[in-house]
Amino acid sequence: MAKKVSQALQPVPKLAKKDYFRELRRLQIELVKLHRQVIAEGLRVLAILEGRDAAGKDGTIKRIAAHLSPVVALGKPSNREETQWYFQRFTSHLPAAREIVLFNRSWYNRAGVEFVMKFCTREEHEAFLEAAPRFERMLARSDIILLKYYLDISRDEQARRLRGRRRDPLKQWKISPVDEAAQRHWRDYSRARNTMFTRTHHKDAPWIVVRADDKHQARLNVIRDILSRVPYRHAKRRLAHPDPRVAREFTEELIESGWLAR
Repeated sequence: MAKKVSQALQPVPKLAKKDYFRELRRLQIELVKLHRQVIAEGLRVLAILEGRDAAGKDGTIKRIAAHLSPVVALGKPSNREETQWYFQRFTSHLPAAREIVLFNRSWYNRAGVEFVMKFCTREEHEAFLEAAPRFERMLARSDIILLKYYLDISRDEQARRLRGRRRDPLKQWKISPVDEAAQRHWRDYSRARNTMFTRTHHKDAPWIVVRADDKHQARLNVIRDILSRVPYRHAKRRLAHPDPRVAREFTEELIESGWLAR
């Protein structure tokens, strides 16, 4: 066990900018090939990206979607939507044949932000944790390829990025009351994240956890993982290998070893 833990805590390697952009281009070309296969075979692919505020979801999705299909980023539910079945507002955005859809946050808002900030009750949170795996199994059995990524950052890195948002006039629009509370509720979010993983990780839609303090490595390894999970012709398989120092399928050992930010 000690050997596994020490390997889990290996530092994420740094990339020179030119190496990052060269590798990103290679991977985006592979994504285009994958998209051609999705169109040719009428596949349906849904990828959801979750993570703490300032974890880099927007930037990662931008690089994935640069040459692909639309992104779904739902806002606050309307008064009518608040009275609906919780998953109802998401179903109209699920992919049809030949589509790749990316969710910037998803139904997992209820497991994180809504629960921590008390936008839902404990009973609603518990009902969600029970229902989410069943809902996702329904999607998988209807042949939707469901990919779930969680971008995990350290407390210090989140603080640094939030300070940068406040100072940058081009990014100040991203700051919300929820962002302002992110550091104050850090431990609450950690507990909610761990509960979400243990209750909603399953073989039909496993969680892939990505260490995201290094944005470049996070983006590249999310794309590599997508390429490894969706079959397509003429794939360069050497590019479809996520670095285990950066991206791993969830196991409880990731919590116990400190691989996940505490």
